[in-house]
Amino acid sequence: MRHELKINRSLAFVHAALSAIAFTAMSSAMAQSAYPAKPVKLVVGFAAGGPTDVVARAFADHASKALGQPFIIDNKPGAGTIIAAQAVASAPADGYTLLFGATNHTMIPALYQGRVKFDAVKSFRPLCTVAGSPTVLVVALSLPVKTLADYQAKARAEPGRVTAGTAGVGSSGHFATEVFARAQGLQLNHVPYKGAAPVVTDLMGGQLDSSFATLGSVLPQIKSGKLRALAVGASQRSALVPDVPTFAEAGGGNYAADVWYGVLAPAGLPEPIAQALERTAADFAKSEPVAEKLRSMGMEPESVCGNAFAGRVAQEVTTYSQIAKALDLKTD
Repeated sequence: MRHELKINRSLAFVHAALSAIAFTAMSSAMAQSAYPAKPVKLVVGFAAGGPTDVVARAFADHASKALGQPFIIDNKPGAGTIIAAQAVASAPADGYTLLFGATNHTMIPALYQGRVKFDAVKSFRPLCTVAGSPTVLVVALSLPVKTLADYQAKARAEPGRVTAGTAGVGSSGHFATEVFARAQGLQLNHVPYKGAAPVVTDLMGGQLDSSFATLGSVLPQIKSGKLRALAVGASQRSALVPDVPTFAEAGGGNYAADVWYGVLAPAGLPEPIAQALERTAADFAKSEPVAEKLRSMGMEPESVCGNAFAGRVAQEVTTYSQIAKALDLKTD
């Protein structure tokens, strides 16, 4: 009798445990299927008003309407976007804290290795890119060059004399400059600034020779004739500056350098939530009003999702780390 009682108690315990597991799984599935059930925080590693913030706000507006809950922008600028990335990496993987990032995210390991508490690849699940902006080589009107070939010839004839301004050491423009210079065997004089705006000012004033800049940051000056664009770092010409050749067309090899803007989540995000967010991001990139808004800022809609986006992030982290090591790039 005692033996049967023990068995019955054991069976009851197992039954209760299995019921609890089943209930937990069912509750989790229900929670995921109802996503989002509350507002979603979209963390941006830049101040309000910049290109990443503007695209993030446009995406937040679209996602709020598509998914029925507010997507709230949380600007956390500073430290090369580390503050924002850390906030998302340490958040629960439940879809309610997301990172709206840019190419700068993949430069973190190159510049701050050993000084961050997260892994730019393993701590995140890349969902989708939503926009991209190619790099364009622009020169001051005072620089006596008309083509990319002229620019390269001058740089070779005067090693270290042709200045190339960027938004700072370790910025996307800095990496773009060094990649091209190394590929072509050029010695350019890198001049780091604190932001893109002063670079454009000095280019127009003739105090600076050139810059590998994102198209959006110099599009008005190109269109108004205040700066001369020599080549676009993309696989094909940009519809925004159709008369500007690609680097390949202009004799610059297969050089390409573009900036992506996209959505990432903490690692471990449940698949149903990831799929819902990927669909939303893909629909955003397909929207014609969105495309018009992006093009007005020198960007193009772009949708690279899931494994393809994850692969791109991993590859960029490796590439930028190698470049930083070769150039001995350091940050304060």
